[in-house]
Amino acid sequence: MKIQRYFYIVCAFLCLVGCTGVANDSHEDGESRRGDTLRTKSSQAAVDKGNQPAVDDMSEKDVMVFTPQWMAQAQFAGYYVAEAKGFYREAGVNVRIEHPSPTSPAISRLRNGQCQATTMQLCQALEVVDGGIPLVNILQTSMNNAMVIVSARDKNPLTQKGGRVGIWSVDFGQLAICMSIKDHLDYQWVRFAQNINLFVAGALDATLAMSYNEYYQLVQAGIEMNDKNVYRFCDHGYNVQEDGVYMTRDYYEKHSEYAKRFAQASRKGWEWTASHPDEALDIVMEYVNRDYVASNEVLQRLMLQEVLRLQVDRESKKREFRLRPDMVRLASQLMVEYQMLSREIKYEELIDN
Repeated sequence: MKIQRYFYIVCAFLCLVGCTGVANDSHEDGESRRGDTLRTKSSQAAVDKGNQPAVDDMSEKDVMVFTPQWMAQAQFAGYYVAEAKGFYREAGVNVRIEHPSPTSPAISRLRNGQCQATTMQLCQALEVVDGGIPLVNILQTSMNNAMVIVSARDKNPLTQKGGRVGIWSVDFGQLAICMSIKDHLDYQWVRFAQNINLFVAGALDATLAMSYNEYYQLVQAGIEMNDKNVYRFCDHGYNVQEDGVYMTRDYYEKHSEYAKRFAQASRKGWEWTASHPDEALDIVMEYVNRDYVASNEVLQRLMLQEVLRLQVDRESKKREFRLRPDMVRLASQLMVEYQMLSREIKYEELIDN
């Protein structure tokens, strides 16, 4: 399927504004700038519901640090909305949103106790559990897989045996590694940090991309997308859920009610985002601008539209906000088969028992 003319108009606009789609690597002001919580006018009033404490009455020890797995962008719109619209405050939870940095990725922050909750993909969560850190999924937002392979020179990725293929350096792409082994493609994986430069420069035969992120960066760069050179994992037996919110089981068991209120308020933020995408985008851009992320509203709007689409289950056609046992089983069995896990991780190990 050819990219519609609309996207080429978008590309032209993106080029004019100089969007690169990647974060500014300058850290002259230190990590405190990234760790600040964005406070907006709509979240000023304290709300005390029933037995839930007002946030202003809580001490610093009651603060829950939430770290999205990536830089500020529309991928995390629902959490920004929950903060800005006061949903966390209404639920009686004091949340501080702190984004990761190149030297302090989200999973490391969770392991080290620098945050109490983070987003991660299901395959990542399985690896963490297999590594000896029990986790609990308290909210599942993704219901579909967003990963694609984009091949250069209009070639089918499945014909590029032994090709040099870009893969993220932050532990994404497990399903692609499984696919490469299963289909005897023997890809040579080349790590990249957070952009498409290697692929655009011709140093790679293909690259992994997320349909809500790098895919649009490639469109911006003038790469033609069609059914021949784009392989969508969700259409080839690898439709495994991605983003969910996870906590260590130890923290969850000690703070289960607090965690549940956080999850409920986050879900409310996503539901509000789906009903008010334009207003949600304004909130996203406040975070993007606050963290000096080199992006713009056009790219973030496309990302938000795709993220919201991926939240709708293919079968039920609804936003279910749940981890699916069949997808946990599929991911776990694939990763065991291709030696990425030492044992099969069961669905029951990831939920509140």
